[in-house]
Amino acid sequence: MAAARGENDDIPALEEELEKLNLACATTEDDAPTEDKVDDDAVDFGKTGEPQLWGFETRELYKLALGFYKEKKGKAVHISYEDKLKLVAFIQQVTHGKCTAENAPPLGVLDVIGKDRRLAWQNLGDITKEQAMEGFIVLLDKLCPLFRTVAEAQKRDFEEKERLKKEEEARKLEEERKLKELEEERKKREEERLKEETQRRQIQDALNQQTYHQFKMYAEQQYPGNPEQQGVLIRQLQEQHYHQYMQQLHQNQLDQSEEEEEKKKKKKKNSDGNIEEETSLSKDDDNNKDASNTNDEDSDDLEDWPPITPAEMWTRKGVEEFKRTIWREAPDAVIRVGHGETVTVRVPTHEDGTCLFWEFVTDSYDIGFGVYFEWSKPDTNQVSVHISESEDEDDEDEEYEPRNDLESGPMNNNARPERRTTTPPISVIVPVYRRDSQDEIYGGSHQYPGEGVYLLKFDNSYSLWRSKRLYYRVYYTRQGQGFTNNNNN
Repeated sequence: MAAARGENDDIPALEEELEKLNLACATTEDDAPTEDKVDDDAVDFGKTGEPQLWGFETRELYKLALGFYKEKKGKAVHISYEDKLKLVAFIQQVTHGKCTAENAPPLGVLDVIGKDRRLAWQNLGDITKEQAMEGFIVLLDKLCPLFRTVAEAQKRDFEEKERLKKEEEARKLEEERKLKELEEERKKREEERLKEETQRRQIQDALNQQTYHQFKMYAEQQYPGNPEQQGVLIRQLQEQHYHQYMQQLHQNQLDQSEEEEEKKKKKKKNSDGNIEEETSLSKDDDNNKDASNTNDEDSDDLEDWPPITPAEMWTRKGVEEFKRTIWREAPDAVIRVGHGETVTVRVPTHEDGTCLFWEFVTDSYDIGFGVYFEWSKPDTNQVSVHISESEDEDDEDEEYEPRNDLESGPMNNNARPERRTTTPPISVIVPVYRRDSQDEIYGGSHQYPGEGVYLLKFDNSYSLWRSKRLYYRVYYTRQGQGFTNNNNN
């Protein structure tokens, strides 16, 4: 018994260690750690304000530790007599509080174990129940490391249950929300149905009032002296008249919608046709100005332009393969055409070429396309790209020449300028129309009419919000040879 009491002298030291542990967790002071103290034993406070160990509330972890100790005692846990006394003392302190004569059980004369337990309990002094719980947990973890593994497994199981619980609650809330939406939709449909039914009855009542006397006269002629048959016939006639009236009303609405759609299509065609019209007017204006300026130094160089042969146009499948080919072979031929913009690809005629070919596709949406020919001597064989904010080219450069006053003659050195355009004539080969180039490859060819520059116009001016991605390829045929790619010329 003396040896046991000697071992019990370690209890005050353990008590002092626990007090240091609680003091370090309850305050921000940085005391020197003891040898038995580890970071995982630090106590914090959760959202509820309760002290926590290893992520558990102390009371919950103590219950788990106590159950583990009772279940595994003598099996997976082999503890010395002295350590058992310490654990039992902590349990008594948690259950009864400080050891006093009132709450201590009576001891027999020969109850040596009871006396040892009483002494160990008394050595705990005035520590609180929470401190006793923490002491029990810390000592059990020190004596049996398996307990921490079990506690962490219990924690993971608890967290998984909490997660599943939250998911179930979220699922129920989502189901309730969907049911509420369905109920609201059903109520809305029911209200619309009642509204339609009310309107139908109102219309039918109004029609019946208008046609009652007419139908009554007809029924009297058909069934004279038989009011019952007359009533049946009147109701049938009124029902037929109502259905005919509604069919006519529906047909009128369809006709109106078709007229509006037709107006929109005409407006769209007119907007597309303006490109050709404005280009033709520009050409006529240029020709008229050139003809009117008889004293122009360039008037001797004017010549009659040869007629333009029609272009050949076709479509084919393989849009995605065409896009991949352009990305791989000529990535510069992938252009973004912004909303409200028109991209003009200038392709000069080649001295060795006889015919120009073109192919293009777009991503997801259609685009306007047309081909023009500029009667000018190209300075280079390079293909260039020009972007403007509308379907027409930017305002052409203009120059002014001095002109004398024909009536009064030159009065001073400040002559009044005369406007003279320097833009070469342009012929329309293919008018600009919208093409469904997102579904098929649009291609075409045209025989060189002479020396000049082809203008391939990709028009997105009708789109107010959406930009288009364009993939194109141009090439020409050499005399007596095959095709030559012109994208990178």
